[in-house]
Amino acid sequence: MKFKILKENLENGLNIVGRIVGKNLTLPILNNVFISTEKNFLNLTTTDLEIALKYWCLSKNEKEGSITVPLKVLSNYINLLTEDVLQIEVKNQIFYVIGSSFKTQFKTQPSEDFPIIPKIDTSNFVEVNSIVFCEGLDQVVDFVAINQSRPEISGVFLNFQKDVLKITATDSFRLAEKTLYFKEKQDKIFSFILPQKTTKEIINIFGDKKDKIKIYFTPNQIMVESLMKEVKHPQIQLISRLIEGEYPNYEEVIPKTYQIQTILPKSEFLNQIKTASVFSGKGKEVKIKVNVKKQEIEIFSQNPDIGENKSTIKGEVKCNSSTTKEMEVVFNYKFLIDGILKIQTPRIIFELNGEEGPAVLKPEKEEDFIYIVMPIKST
Repeated sequence: MKFKILKENLENGLNIVGRIVGKNLTLPILNNVFISTEKNFLNLTTTDLEIALKYWCLSKNEKEGSITVPLKVLSNYINLLTEDVLQIEVKNQIFYVIGSSFKTQFKTQPSEDFPIIPKIDTSNFVEVNSIVFCEGLDQVVDFVAINQSRPEISGVFLNFQKDVLKITATDSFRLAEKTLYFKEKQDKIFSFILPQKTTKEIINIFGDKKDKIKIYFTPNQIMVESLMKEVKHPQIQLISRLIEGEYPNYEEVIPKTYQIQTILPKSEFLNQIKTASVFSGKGKEVKIKVNVKKQEIEIFSQNPDIGENKSTIKGEVKCNSSTTKEMEVVFNYKFLIDGILKIQTPRIIFELNGEEGPAVLKPEKEEDFIYIVMPIKST
């Protein structure tokens, strides 16, 4: 194998595919990057056996071939070089990086030892706006279940319909749903559960891509692809397994109405919940008391070892019952903060359904995001 390549392209590619490479002691080959040349392209591939990353860039190839090289040391070395163009050669299983004033060699392992990356059927796919899609994923990805006892809720649920894409995550204590609207109707109707790790890699890798990305799907795997700007050829492909199982019918949990609704300034509500958290105990409890007559909510927390905190916020408060004028509900302050931070509007809607009913946080005048949080039951 022998080729010339822009140092910037090689550096960028190694940084991208290196995201999933760790220190694997049981399978050392997984610490390597698979490097191959074909026609006018260089391909870099890595995998952790759950996710595979492929990166292509243009190169001037004199002799085609393939090899694997320890990724971390190669990437660290390339990042330090100052020359614009590098010459790469492989002789007798030694990987050489050659510049005007240096010639560095790396030990390798045969490309035949590298795991085979599964090929994805490209007949089923949808195209989405990369930035909008990744922003949607980012609003819900932190709310999946960490405990693997229920694997179906340990990932993000994507439900592609003709007009919309619904992205959902829950850990059974809270739930977030983001709705993306398609400008053009989609032919494919399908759904799958994406592992949290894969979701975060998609956000980090494709989140700043201004063009559309393609999502290819099969019953067990998914591939996300972006194209080169120079030529119509893949630049990045992320391939991942999907989580097996049936996602719960979460829509039954979303309240269709409310007992009391408040509309509050987001920044003030967030700040007062954070202040109350300082005085919360081990249970992370804060008490929310809503007064319809005074058009305000009171936030209270106490800790026998520290003290207590009480604050009020004025807002718009209304109720669905003539008999319900006040309501007290206890929440985990962290769950409230997490939901508030994902809302982008200056004011938020906060709906309550009694001491044990699900509460709702959502942006004012927007219907594309909803966050459900369960109260802490009173003892």
